[in-house]
Amino acid sequence: MNKDIKVLIVDDHPMIIEGYKNALLGINSDEMTLRIDTADSCDGAYTKIKNSSTGTPYDVIFLDIKLPPSADGKIISGEDLGIKVKELLPDTKVVILTMFNNNFRIHNILKNINPDGFLVKSDVTSDELMRAFQVVLTDPPYYSHTVTKLLRTRIINEVVLDDIDRNILFHLSKGIKTKNLTEYIPLSLAAIEKRKRHLKEVFDVEKKGDESLLEQARNTGFL
Repeated sequence: MNKDIKVLIVDDHPMIIEGYKNALLGINSDEMTLRIDTADSCDGAYTKIKNSSTGTPYDVIFLDIKLPPSADGKIISGEDLGIKVKELLPDTKVVILTMFNNNFRIHNILKNINPDGFLVKSDVTSDELMRAFQVVLTDPPYYSHTVTKLLRTRIINEVVLDDIDRNILFHLSKGIKTKNLTEYIPLSLAAIEKRKRHLKEVFDVEKKGDESLLEQARNTGFL
């Protein structure tokens, strides 16, 4: 019997979305028909995810990590979207597709989302994308070469940043002063300052001020 598989692809580069669509549509068969939606921002993706949660849920959602943040600043990356998907659509398979190949960043995403698939874009070919899709549907997880190598060699940093840490970094990167972060973060100023000190320890930043911290956050893919 032919089964409809509902898919959402989230990426802010139209050519990449088109490439993914073309690869996946090559899987259409007598047993499976793909219905593919796309989104190019956190707001656009979150709207479709919410609508799906009250209608026909997506079977698989492909998420890029670096995306235009939501207008209200509450969803700042594909990582945040992945967490939302796990909350709203617990049976939906989440596949991360990202350019980041930093051990720390990959480990953080694995811990926060535990995705059903994780592919670093430099590893991805059309054949691998199709193979990942089929494995995720039947027997997840599927990890591309770079992720598998990281897990095999255990070159990982056990420190994980939660959504508050990532939001502190995000708002600092937008020029918000520490003293004003309480308007955006549900913590006291003292608690935020403690978090900042911890972030500097995580990123091994000794200099005063925020720029060195933000530079390290960018270098490791958190901004």
